[in-house]
Amino acid sequence: MPAISDPAGIVHIYTDGACSGNPGPGGWGALLVWNGHEKEISGGEQDTTNNRMELTAVIRALQTLKKPCVAEIHTDSKYVQQGVNEWLAGWKARGWITAAKKPVKNQDLWQELDNALQRHHVSFHWVKGHAGHPENERADKLATEAIQR
Repeated sequence: MPAISDPAGIVHIYTDGACSGNPGPGGWGALLVWNGHEKEISGGEQDTTNNRMELTAVIRALQTLKKPCVAEIHTDSKYVQQGVNEWLAGWKARGWITAAKKPVKNQDLWQELDNALQRHHVSFHWVKGHAGHPENERADKLATEAIQR
């Protein structure tokens, strides 16, 4: 399979996280689509939360890209989408403190995501979960199956 990070085209990334209990065992999944090629990735953790799995899916997908590229992330997580588009810059400016003057939850993953974003030109798009969106459903299935491992 050719490198999915060819700068000539946009990489479409569909991500999802899942948790059995919250906290509890969790899984994440991502579908990367570029120029007619697809790649599925997934993984899980024994003791985690849904939000951590949502973040991990995006991080691992971006880390899968071999070269800097333009990517569109499609997620059903408003936490991830709003976090990147609305909150991240403020958290960083305040030293990883929220507007309510509390430490940012999942700071380790937000910092890892922030680092991964520096390498690529990424936009985030929210999609409604469990609404029949084929690629989102595939990412959900990957995440749910990863819990079982």
